[in-house]
Amino acid sequence: MSAPAPLVTTDDYARAAREVLPLRVFDFVAGGAGDEWTLAENRRAFERWVLRPRVLRDASQPETSIDLFGVRASFPALVAPWAYQRMVHPHGDLGTARGAARAGTIACISSSALELLDDLADVDGPRWWQLYVSPDRAFTADMLSRVAAHGFGAIVWTVDLPAYGLRRRDDRNGFEIPEALVPKGYGYDGSITWEDLAWIREHAQGLPVLLKGILTREDARLAVEEGADGIVVSNHGGRQLDASSAGLEALPEVIEVVAGSIPVLVDGGVRSGTDVIKALALGASAVMVGRPAAWGLAVAGEDGVADVLRILHEEVANAMALCGCRTVAEIGPGLVARAPGA
Repeated sequence: MSAPAPLVTTDDYARAAREVLPLRVFDFVAGGAGDEWTLAENRRAFERWVLRPRVLRDASQPETSIDLFGVRASFPALVAPWAYQRMVHPHGDLGTARGAARAGTIACISSSALELLDDLADVDGPRWWQLYVSPDRAFTADMLSRVAAHGFGAIVWTVDLPAYGLRRRDDRNGFEIPEALVPKGYGYDGSITWEDLAWIREHAQGLPVLLKGILTREDARLAVEEGADGIVVSNHGGRQLDASSAGLEALPEVIEVVAGSIPVLVDGGVRSGTDVIKALALGASAVMVGRPAAWGLAVAGEDGVADVLRILHEEVANAMALCGCRTVAEIGPGLVARAPGA
């Protein structure tokens, strides 16, 4: 019997996760909304750009680290929030946070991990908190206070869930979230508006507040005007509104409006180091990765998350060297061009 093939890319981890997870659970993580056109578009968007490497620039040992809100990350990729992680591994969000800390980068923890706050506070690494505003504002205010007290460095308010996306793959599988994994009081308020940002900032104990789910220049402008500290350009991993644009395609118009006033991150479809380089060349401060981290967690817990991030970090460093970029700051718009026929 031959030895299993080594896991050397994030796609290798996806295939391995498919072997170890129940189909319904794998499909919950892998799937998207509707016909999953946007889910596929997130990947196609990266294929529409090519790199324009520069040579003879002494970039053989690039510096990959970045600073975000006063925190140093080893490379410009953070772990995106995703809910109910204990479905794929018993350690769940705690394993993800530990894996990210070992990789030297930031993990954004889902609100569904509220009951793990005490354990997460002991993780020796930077952590951000994803916020869903509950219909019970007292519950949300208490959550924000507890998050700040437990050492989280930023609030990432997910704003693209006024209603739950139509997850047809889950419908076909008869999938339901295990009740035991849903924290008491956890829920989504579909009536949130721009006016709620001031309320969140008031209760965030001075933590920076990023808005996750922005896809248009109009909302980017409002985010800046209303006092957001950062933006995550995102279509929720293709899980909310099918037929919406890919984050990478929406990124340039957001960058144009923001004009460097606040950091702009992007997620959706990031699977490789060259994807990271393309996103940064188009103006992102960093990317967030979701499913690759999920597959790492499913396959090997904390070790798997750390290894997926190691793979991405090595790929970023390699791509920077081959593109002639000595630092992340040297990754600019001249490094990319539209692919032929795109």
